[in-house]
Amino acid sequence: MKNLYETDYYRWVEQQKEYLTNRQFDQLDIDNLIGEIDDMSSELDTLESRLTTLLLHLLKYEYQIRVLNPVLPEPYNCRDWKGTIDRTRLAINKLIKRRPHLQSEVKSLFDEAYVDGKVLAIKAMNNYVQPHQQLNEHSFPEICPWTFDQIMEEDWLP
Repeated sequence: MKNLYETDYYRWVEQQKEYLTNRQFDQLDIDNLIGEIDDMSSELDTLESRLTTLLLHLLKYEYQIRVLNPVLPEPYNCRDWKGTIDRTRLAINKLIKRRPHLQSEVKSLFDEAYVDGKVLAIKAMNNYVQPHQQLNEHSFPEICPWTFDQIMEEDWLP
């Protein structure tokens, strides 16, 4: 027989909360609670990874448009990056919508995701630029020039 966890997740959550509030520890669904706690740390990793991907592509886009080709029409590869930017924004929004507690973690993950995105952007761009155009840690700002809310705006690009 399926338990409430498998048939009505939100009702199960409310039930577990009620058991905890009333200190009915013997009623708790321990196995599924442990699984949910494990998922919480996995979701943090997923959020950080998606933030890193979003920042990586925003950095590459900005560098391509503003530094490498400021007078040319949008390069073809930027269109691919825009697709990744859109998909990643959507994935982040879905994750936070499903797990609202992650919103409070964004600030702590954002700065680290920027540092990682910056490192990855430098490596990725250096695969395509001429030797005299090689990027380094000073090619991008030390601190992210954008806010989380800004990078999550639909269709926003640097």
